[in-house]
Order: sequence, then C-alpha cells, then structure tokens
Amino acid sequence: MKSRSESLIRLKKFQVDEKRRQVAQIEMMINDFERMASELDQQIEIEHQKTGISDVAHFAYSTFAKAASTRRDNLLASANDMKSKLEAAQDALAEALEDLKKVELLDQREHQRETAEQLKVEQDQYDEIARLRFSRK
Repeated sequence: MKSRSESLIRLKKFQVDEKRRQVAQIEMMINDFERMASELDQQIEIEHQKTGISDVAHFAYSTFAKAASTRRDNLLASANDMKSKLEAAQDALAEALEDLKKVELLDQREHQRETAEQLKVEQDQYDEIARLRFSRK
C-alpha cells in the first residue's frame, strides 16, 4: 500500500513540476515577444527620425518601418494569444497542486491510521503482559 501511495505522490509531484515548467516557458515567450516588439518600436522610431516621415499614409514612408510595424503587431498579437494560454496553464498548475495536496493528505491520514493501529496493538500487548503479571500474584 505504501509503495503505491508513494508512487502516486511522485507522479503528482512530476505533474506539478511539468505544469510549472509550462507556465515558466509561456511567461518567457510572452516576455520575449514583448521585448522584441519594444525593440522594433525603437527601430521604427529611429527610422522615422532618419527619414523625417512618420505618416504611414505618406507615399515615401519607409518600407522598413512598414515591415517592422507589421512584425511588431504580429509579435504583440502572439503575446496576447500566449496570455490566454498562460491563464489556462496557470489553472492547470493550480489543479495539479490541489491534486497533489489531496494525495498527500490521504497518505498522511493513512500513515496516521497505521500508526494508531500499531500503537493499539502495542498497547494490547502491554495490557496482556500486565494481566499475566497480575494474575500470577
């Protein structure tokens, strides 16, 4: 019984660790997307300063700035998509943690019950020894 509950606890801990890794990976991706978008913003601003044209509708607007703006918008859209995935991953992590706690509590209760049973057996043995000693007198 003990090895099965220990195996289940190890499995639940592995699942929690896996969910934590997923959350961390998604957070890192969001940060990377936002950082790259910020760098593109800076490059676009530099391009605007070089050309002196910041109006997207202007006929001489920089093709680099247009492409960088599109890429930035795509990165920000990806970051927003990842945020919904992050929420789902955080929910899955919370659920995995709850499962782990439940299994650990069940294991703890089982251990306490086994300990109580063992103490009862020992007490019965001591009572039997005392009864035998008392009956001899």
